[in-house]
Amino acid sequence: MKRTYDMTRRSRQEAQTTVNIIAATEQLLTVQPLENINLKTIAHRAGTTVQTVLRHMGSRDGCLEAVARKVSERVGQQRGNSLPGNINEAINDLIEHYETDGKLILNLLTQEHSGDSFVPDAIQKGRLYHRDWVKRCFAPYLSGTDKETVDALVAATDIYVWKLLRMDLGRSRNAVQKVITKMVKRILEVS
Repeated sequence: MKRTYDMTRRSRQEAQTTVNIIAATEQLLTVQPLENINLKTIAHRAGTTVQTVLRHMGSRDGCLEAVARKVSERVGQQRGNSLPGNINEAINDLIEHYETDGKLILNLLTQEHSGDSFVPDAIQKGRLYHRDWVKRCFAPYLSGTDKETVDALVAATDIYVWKLLRMDLGRSRNAVQKVITKMVKRILEVS
């Protein structure tokens, strides 16, 4: 009897290895300075070898780019569906994003001037996304040229406000959401 080779299991294992490598890189980006993240640390965290990481991702930059894509997709899912004008929903989505990715973002922000081109590029994309998100979510309350109000909303919904309230002062997720919602409503002069 002739046996046929089933590629399904091997394909699943290969896909899982890629997922593990990306997850390991993301975990490292959350807690380590970028200069400490290399192929060896990624491989160790992923439970594989450097050669396997290279085969799946091509390079350390390939690992970082894969994490950037994964986080970007997650942010789009978390914040991309907020309906313009629904302040409570928008702030809820924002807080969900910060609860999920806040530590990663904050770790990257501390390394903004590290010299690695990955960090400033990721930070700039994040800042642009956040400003566009503010304009989209609060558009019904904004006049087309109200730059100061947009700036105030960007500041009120910035990750450092979340960090101050949630991490430094130890407020609950709900308390943080109430405070940020209150600031946004005051800026927009709505109740």
